[in-house]
Amino acid sequence: MPPPDRADALAAALDRVRDALRGMAFGTITLSIQDGVVVQIDRTEKLRLDRPRGR
Repeated sequence: MPPPDRADALAAALDRVRDALRGMAFGTITLSIQDGVVVQIDRTEKLRLDRPRGR
């Protein structure tokens, strides 16, 4: 089990990942880790557009 301060950081990071996932239908979430700690969360969302018919 991680030390209490690292456990708190992990819990906070997981909350942020959940927030990033909320409402996303298509996309990518990338976590950057340094020394075993999440230091950055990148969220790239893709929007799918309907193509016009007849082309």
